[in-house]
Amino acid sequence: MKKIIHVDNSHFFRKQMEIFLRKEGFEVENFDTGEDAAFVISGGGAALVVCGLTLGDMDGKTFIKKIKEYYAGPVIILSSSIEKENEAALSRLGVTAALKKSGGWEEALRPFLQSLA
Repeated sequence: MKKIIHVDNSHFFRKQMEIFLRKEGFEVENFDTGEDAAFVISGGGAALVVCGLTLGDMDGKTFIKKIKEYYAGPVIILSSSIEKENEAALSRLGVTAALKKSGGWEEALRPFLQSLA
């Protein structure tokens, strides 16, 4: 079973994501802080990292810069505040996709999950 790391400051959204990803057949590790998630990611084994732009201890861009030092896999941002300026900056950081949390995030995320199979 492939492991997905999910990092978001919202407990409610982390729980929603966990339920969704487990139904899709993935192992999920949820974190509210970038430091804890980065530590686990540095140990290897993550097939995908999904994170928000606001984490419990740092912003999403800082987190991505940190993990890109040792993680070459796909990173997807799920946030309610995705704007065109953010998309370009996130792309330069190596983000695979930036998706909106609101309305249909499950369907928007599904193609990326299918590519892991």
